[in-house]
Amino acid sequence: MEKQKTIKNEVNFSGISLHNGKVVHVTIKPALPNSGINFVRTDLSERPVLNVETSKIADLHLTPRRTSIARGEVEVQTIEHIMASLSSMGVDNIRIELDSDELPGLDGSAIQFWDILKKAEVIEQDATKKHFDVKEPLWCTDGEAFIMALPSSKFEVSYTLSYNHPLLQSQYLKVVLNGDQLVFEKEIAPARTFCMEREVKPLREMGLGKGADYDNTLVVGNRRVIKNRVRFPDEFVRHKILDLIGDMYLLGCPLRGHIIAIKSGHALNVKLISKLRQQRAKFLEPGIKAPDVQIGLGELDTSMIQKILPHRYPFLLVDKVIELVRDKRAVGIKNVTMNENYFTGHFPGRPIMPGVLIIEAMAQTAGVLLLSKEENMGRLAFFLGIKDARFRNPVVPGDQLILEIDVIRMKSKTGQVKGVGKVKDKVVCEAELMFILVEG
Repeated sequence: MEKQKTIKNEVNFSGISLHNGKVVHVTIKPALPNSGINFVRTDLSERPVLNVETSKIADLHLTPRRTSIARGEVEVQTIEHIMASLSSMGVDNIRIELDSDELPGLDGSAIQFWDILKKAEVIEQDATKKHFDVKEPLWCTDGEAFIMALPSSKFEVSYTLSYNHPLLQSQYLKVVLNGDQLVFEKEIAPARTFCMEREVKPLREMGLGKGADYDNTLVVGNRRVIKNRVRFPDEFVRHKILDLIGDMYLLGCPLRGHIIAIKSGHALNVKLISKLRQQRAKFLEPGIKAPDVQIGLGELDTSMIQKILPHRYPFLLVDKVIELVRDKRAVGIKNVTMNENYFTGHFPGRPIMPGVLIIEAMAQTAGVLLLSKEENMGRLAFFLGIKDARFRNPVVPGDQLILEIDVIRMKSKTGQVKGVGKVKDKVVCEAELMFILVEG
């Protein structure tokens, strides 16, 4: 099984942000398995953390010509180039600290980010890598622009660039990025951002490009690139592929699929990301989905539980939650009756509730607890493991099964709880349950 990766060494660098024109200091640090890619705003007092999988993609009308993520009022802008480098190096877990709201533009490409990460040394971790597989064809259009995702066993991009400009007509390139770092490093990473000469003044009037110059941005005049030379004859389409790779890594894990794009930019890339997330939710329906409503503390009846859990009769095994303390504890109730459908086939002569269903009832109570937090809304909870499960006494019709769930460890993407099932203060079952939380 392919392993997750982080970096071995902490690295520091600084530069001027491309759009805001500010000097930015950046520190990149290793991160634990399953923690994901996290940006930390060290210039703010609370040092807020923005995880690329769980944070929202910022409104592109407010942050045009770049990809940014946001949590509330906190943003990190122009992350696509470093994200493309992380994607192509296979880095799953990392902490990127910066003292401003936008990353440095460096030379306008991803090659310097790539070199910085090489200096940090990418290493494997003792955790299995997750992938995002395209299951069915998806596409988005916007006028003449088009982007499609097709199922594939590898990550590949086919891009066609075509503008009404003599230097930007009909450039096409296909690249396969299936862990082949050399392809990205030599063919894609050095491609720089570009704009047309006629766009410079309007962009500056919009407050953009304050840190741009003729070295970090290819300014395309009517006949040639102004005060610079291209690194490739088709550097423009290569940069579009670079941006697309970075945008696709906002899914939170490596993509396996074939992306076909014509004149697609950040806005259309983001629309495809949204559709891919919806597709994943469709194929992950067996999970427990967090509610779209605010859950209060205390007691939850069946109707409220059904707003949190997708389970319905005969598989909804929690009748009521009588205690809910976020991040700490939940207590559920299951009233066991002779009418349970499983009693017709499970020891029908001497009805006993199956042990696996007691564990499932614990898991559903834990799901209510884990997904009651506002930041977990829209997520899905899946079993990672069951540890030290013990069955002490039978549960029979007429029993009221008390399900006590206490948090052992809670992180942004994983949770571990201790579950104890009781009947009349007598322990009938206990186990440790591990979950992973993913975007729905």
